Amino acid sequence: MVQQSVRQTSQHPAQKSVIGNTISVFTGAIFALMMALFFSIVVEWIGMSFFWDEPGSEHAKKMLEIEIEYLNDDFRQSLLTSSPAKFAKEVADTSYYYLFEWTGLIRFIEWAANERPQSTLHQYAHVIATSLWDYVMAMIAVTQVFAVRLAILILATPVFALALIAGFTDGLVQRDLRRWGGGRESSFLYHRSKKMIMPAILSAWVVYLAMPFSIHPSFIIVPFTLMAGIAMAISAATFKKYL
Repeated sequence: MVQQSVRQTSQHPAQKSVIGNTISVFTGAIFALMMALFFSIVVEWIGMSFFWDEPGSEHAKKMLEIEIEYLNDDFRQSLLTSSPAKFAKEVADTSYYYLFEWTGLIRFIEWAANERPQSTLHQYAHVIATSLWDYVMAMIAVTQVFAVRLAILILATPVFALALIAGFTDGLVQRDLRRWGGGRESSFLYHRSKKMIMPAILSAWVVYLAMPFSIHPSFIIVPFTLMAGIAMAISAATFKKYL
C-alpha cells in the first residue's frame, strides 16, 4: 500500500508537468503570434507615415495581392490539404471574422466614418474614424497578409519535418563512420548544434511573419530549413552515447 501510494504521488506531478508544459507551450505560441501580428501592424503604420511610396493603405493591400499570387502560382499541392489556396483563404477569412466582425470593430468603424454625426460623441468618433481610416484599412490588410503567411508556414511543416529526418539519418551514418573509423568525438559541437535546431525553425516563422514587404516564401523557408537540417545532422553525428 505504501509503495502504491508513493507511485501514485510520483506519477501525479509528472502528469501535471506534462499537461502544464503543453499548456505553456500552446499559450506561448499564441502570445508569440499575437506579438508578431502587433509588430507587423506597427511597422506598417510607421512605413505609411514615413517610408512607403504608396499612399495610405495601398502598400498593405498590394502586399496582400502579391502574397495571394505567390500562393496561387507556386503552392498548388501540399501533403496537408488538397487545396492550399483554399486553406489559406479559410485561415484569412476566419481571422478577419473573429478579429473584426465578431468583435464588432468593423461595424463601429463604418458607423463612425460613414454615418452623419447625430450627437457630440458621434461627431468626435466621426472625426477620429475618418482621420484614421487608412490606418484601419492597413491594419485589416496586414492581418490578412499575416493569416496567409501563417497558412503557408503551416503547409510548409512537412518540409521542416523532412529536413530534420534527412539530417538525422545522415548524421547517424556519419556517426557510425566516425565510430568505426576511430574519429574524435566532440561534445561541444553536439550541444551547440542541438540548441540550434529549434531556433532555426522558429526564426523562419518570426522573420517571415514580421516581414514588412512581400517576398517569396521559398527565400525564407528553404534557408532556415537547410539550417535546421544541418544542425540536426551535426547533432546526430556528434552524439556520443550508444543508441
